[in-house]
Amino acid sequence: MVDSMMKPAATQQDRAIALLESRGLVRLSEFVAEGITAATISRMEKKGAVMQLGRGLYQLSGICEEPNPLAFAAKLVPNGIICHASALAFHGLAEARPITWIGIGPREWRPRLTQRTIQVARYSPKAFDLGWKTHQIGSVPVKIYEPAKTIADLFQSARHQQIFYETKTGITEAMKHAKEAMRQRKATKATITRYADQIGILKFMEPYLEAVTVDA
Repeated sequence: MVDSMMKPAATQQDRAIALLESRGLVRLSEFVAEGITAATISRMEKKGAVMQLGRGLYQLSGICEEPNPLAFAAKLVPNGIICHASALAFHGLAEARPITWIGIGPREWRPRLTQRTIQVARYSPKAFDLGWKTHQIGSVPVKIYEPAKTIADLFQSARHQQIFYETKTGITEAMKHAKEAMRQRKATKATITRYADQIGILKFMEPYLEAVTVDA
């Protein structure tokens, strides 16, 4: 005889809500991995229980706060790494901007994003998987490049700008951020040089980094 006091098994909707409560932002693929169907999420959205923030990304309805932009980008581009100005801002080396930069690997599928607040940068094989750490932002683990690696990446980008657009604006910016990173002791000349060497930008970058160090 079945115990009448036994609690009924949690429905897919119950489990979906519990997942959203624990993680904040949840991708459709995460629901499916937990045995919650796309049809269930669609019904919940129609009933107003959840809201879709972006392509395949959901949160509970009724939440007034905007999601953290870095966590939001990390969920939309799950294999990406926060980079460039966004990484600098996270580490306190620049002011936060409306655009969130996220890097992807050379063979990574480029996501189709409708959000104009997210920019995707494609990295070379040797540059992509260097110098990042995972930081917990709310309930979301977010991969972010460390300051020294970000400085090396900025010089790489500046070199491309100089070659293709004949401008040195990027170099000036990279030098400014390198100086600030060293001033705050969030990077050293040695660590920046090591990453620059690993991604193949050291020869180009050395005189500029030397100038920054002498001027510091």
